[in-house]
Amino acid sequence: MPVRDGLGPARVRLRGGAVLVELADRFGDAAAQKVLAGEVVTADGSAVTAATVLPPGAHVYLYREVRDEVEVPFDVPVLHRDDNLVVVDKPHFLATMPRGRHVTQTALVRLRRELDLPELSPAHRLDRLTAGVLVFTTRQQVRGAYQTLFAQGRVQKTYLAHAGVSGGLTFPLTVRSRIIKRRGELQAVEEDGEANAETLIEHVDDGCYRLTPRTGRTHQLRVHMNSLGLPILGDPLYPTVADVPADDFSTPLHLLAHELAFEDPLTGEPRRFRSARQLPDK
Repeated sequence: MPVRDGLGPARVRLRGGAVLVELADRFGDAAAQKVLAGEVVTADGSAVTAATVLPPGAHVYLYREVRDEVEVPFDVPVLHRDDNLVVVDKPHFLATMPRGRHVTQTALVRLRRELDLPELSPAHRLDRLTAGVLVFTTRQQVRGAYQTLFAQGRVQKTYLAHAGVSGGLTFPLTVRSRIIKRRGELQAVEEDGEANAETLIEHVDDGCYRLTPRTGRTHQLRVHMNSLGLPILGDPLYPTVADVPADDFSTPLHLLAHELAFEDPLTGEPRRFRSARQLPDK
């Protein structure tokens, strides 16, 4: 199914049985009406009908209903564009791609619409609250090469952050720990066991830090700074969870994906991109 108005189809993993009954049970009458209208398809592109029965684990595809969302009132400047890549300077509060309540108000959907690039896809992700350099691929044919580059950790990333100052720590220092993010829980946690996350932390000046992650766990930088007793300013999750209204953009997280560098997997060319943004005022 093609991208429609910036949105690709949602993939639904089935429990098995009559597809119409299952979708109606799980998602209500609107999903059932999509089946009856021929708007739900199987993995091979066949339309699901009222009589379609599929085994457990099979997938069907349909366009999700778009609900009203709070507009994120910040632009997404393009830092670089060529035949393979679009690199942008993502603002705070804008999710990278659709997830949960954030669908149209995401960098991916906005850019697909604004640049007329329906095959645009993120090569990696930034947290919704983190601003800075974010890389997208423009075509399906090149997507795997760049996504593999990021997945294998062959990209140098540098972040800047504001936090408190501790006289008991000596910088630079490297933090290693085991970080786990469980489905349904807002915070990631550190647990005993083999380390799966590593961050180099340098103190640049009064309350400003340069963070160089050597792995890419969810919330890694925020968790590691908090573990030192230096939570990043403006963080609504660490050390404690704060309830922030969806339309409150007054307190950005003081974390910026400042620079990103890699060897282009297709051309061998060295690539380096730097954010034009500054950290928020303290």
